[in-house]
Amino acid sequence: MRVHLCVVGRLRSGPEKDLIDDYLDRFDKSGRSMGLGPVTVTEVEDKKGGGMSAEAALLRKALPKGARICALDERGKLVTSPQFANRIAQWRDTGTSDLAFIIGGADGIDPTLRAEADMLLSFGKMVWPHMLARVMLSEQIYRAATILAGGPYHRV
Repeated sequence: MRVHLCVVGRLRSGPEKDLIDDYLDRFDKSGRSMGLGPVTVTEVEDKKGGGMSAEAALLRKALPKGARICALDERGKLVTSPQFANRIAQWRDTGTSDLAFIIGGADGIDPTLRAEADMLLSFGKMVWPHMLARVMLSEQIYRAATILAGGPYHRV
């Protein structure tokens, strides 16, 4: 199952990019044997200032046709890392070929796009900066692969 990160905003060089690249590289290596990956990142940017609806249109274009969509949203579901890993495995095992995670811009995800998501995922009641949310998502995707592989990275 291919994994896609479809995100609003461009990531510049720096510590966040280094962390994301490291976690996604680890995911690609560890997930391959379990039918997970590769992972691709598509960054979109609304240069015309059209707000959430314009960002939603750009994100929709970035989504692979027929992909399962998991949107990061503060109103989403709180899950444990093993629950997250199991959800990814369920999608993979039921024939999902593409799984897309979406992260909106500063104002979040347009309600119409949010309503199209198969899952809304929250990293807690606090609002996180966009780039940190990307780091945390990348780490959790990698952690999910290690959990599914029975590796030592995640301990309960």
